[in-house]
Amino acid sequence: MEKKNNIWGKWLYWFIFAVAVITVYKTLDNFTQIANWIKGIINVLMPFIIGILIAYIFYIPSKKIEGFYSKSKLKLVKKKARTISVFTVYLIALILIILAMNFIIPTLVTSFQDLANNLVGYYNNTIEGLKNIPEDSILRKIDIEKIASSLSDIKLEEYINLSTITEYAKGAIGIANGIFDFFVSLIVSVYILLERTRILNFIKKLAGAILKEKTYNAIGKYFKNTNTIFFKFLSSQVIDAIIVGILTSIAMLILGVKYAILLGFLIGISNLIPYFGAIIGVGISIIITIFTGGISQAIWMAVIVIILQQIDANIINPKIIGSSLEISPLLVIFAVTIGGAYFGVFGMFLAVPIFTVIKIVIEDYIEYKNAIKILEHK
Repeated sequence: MEKKNNIWGKWLYWFIFAVAVITVYKTLDNFTQIANWIKGIINVLMPFIIGILIAYIFYIPSKKIEGFYSKSKLKLVKKKARTISVFTVYLIALILIILAMNFIIPTLVTSFQDLANNLVGYYNNTIEGLKNIPEDSILRKIDIEKIASSLSDIKLEEYINLSTITEYAKGAIGIANGIFDFFVSLIVSVYILLERTRILNFIKKLAGAILKEKTYNAIGKYFKNTNTIFFKFLSSQVIDAIIVGILTSIAMLILGVKYAILLGFLIGISNLIPYFGAIIGVGISIIITIFTGGISQAIWMAVIVIILQQIDANIINPKIIGSSLEISPLLVIFAVTIGGAYFGVFGMFLAVPIFTVIKIVIEDYIEYKNAIKILEHK
């Protein structure tokens, strides 16, 4: 009887193994379709995902303000500490947005409009300047005439005219859906912050009922580590982007770079994406500065911005984060590439913390298996 059970056990093992192999093969064979399916689900759930992200960002400030209100001598304030704290956080965020809209955004919009209106003129002046470079100039050694010739073949008017702008403007129909999704995200984030204790208790009870104690404790540990990694990464990247944007704008203003605030804002925003973001932001800024201020000013701007980027990478960013995510640059580049390929800018932004968590899980699994092997050899 025991022998028969062993035979059935072996057959069951190989059956499960075969099903697993077929599943993996089919998954890899239809990876694009599966990725598109997952991407479609994420797009549908995006308002809720953004709502969770907003609540996640506002959680720490809300918790600290709630602690302040809970110590109040007023019974009503103490009783409604959470509700008032959530209201306070969103009020502060609204005030900051209004200040930005009144002081920062108009400057950015004006600069962008001026740049768009004069871009053709800047382009033509740059081409003429390249053609008129003296023969003894060092730039002649890189065959500047060929570069100028190839650039002059590009008809910028074909890309910047009324018809193409009209075509691009048709995409503005999606603004209504975007506004609706934003308000859904906002409402979701408010409810999550107000009901966070109930939500977490429900998740804990459900996990405790379904999972074994050992598995439950392991998931709890990874959840805590994941929370630390994500919050540290998101908060530090946003703060770092603001600092880099301000410092870069000031440096460009001192150098007399046109559209300094716009370019500083661009570099700050692009800095949210590890490695690639800084390269893209600085590259675009250099091209625009060549058009508006010439090659000499662009070189000086590039040197100053690269120095600021190095100061940020080696001093400012580590100070903000507190400790490294302990992930190699190669893995960061791989993570950002995969995230951007399948989930766009949002995927590029979140790829690093997600891959960091995956790395921790794999390392723990390796340590666990090695520990078992050591015990078996003893």
